[in-house]
Order: sequence, then structure tokens, then C-alpha cells
Amino acid sequence: MENETAIRRLSALAQDGRLEVFRLLVRAGAQGLAAGEIARTLGSPANTLSAQLGILANAQLVRSRRDGRSIIYCADFDRMAELLAYLMEDCCQGRAEVCAPLAGIAQRAACCAVPDAPVSVPS
Repeated sequence: MENETAIRRLSALAQDGRLEVFRLLVRAGAQGLAAGEIARTLGSPANTLSAQLGILANAQLVRSRRDGRSIIYCADFDRMAELLAYLMEDCCQGRAEVCAPLAGIAQRAACCAVPDAPVSVPS
């Protein structure tokens, strides 16, 4: 990933309303949410939400698809994973204990947990 792409994605998330939209879409998962449902859930005016979704889509953090008369938006988990990997690619410089807490966080997340896998997070 190039710096310019990372900056565009991070900038898209660096605003309260857009971050709320993105986190809501992350919680919604792969099925996503209709634009109207996002607006109702967040109490966002349609024109504001449209601008927020446009910025997130331009940063390739959300995808959309048409379902009848609705447009369904979902977080682009692959692009977010690319961003996280880019931010962390040189994190430990050969010292695994530096990255171990992050691995522990991912394991504790309900969506990422491997059933019956031990979770060890160094203190």
C-alpha cells in the first residue's frame, strides 16, 4: 500500500460522523445496511450521510450494492485489513512481544476468536 492510500483511508475515518458510520457498518457485517437504516440509527440527515458515505467509498472503506430500491452499504473488510497490515507491518522489528498485545486483542474480539483457543495477553 502506498502512503497516499493509507492517508486517504485514515483521513476518511478522522471525522466523528464518518467513524460512527464505519463502526456501524462493521457491526452490521457482510450483509450491510440500507442507507435509510444507517440514517435512522445514527440520526443523520440524508444529505450529511450521503456525503459521509461518499468519502468512505472514495477511500475504499465501504462498498455499496443495489437491492431493489435500496442501496446497501457494507464495510470493506479487505481494504481495512490492508490498512491495518500497512500500519503494523514493521511493528515488532523481530521482537514478537511488541505485537503480542495486538494479537491478544484480535483473539478476544468475538468475531475473531477461534473457538476454545487459549487467549494470552502479556501484561
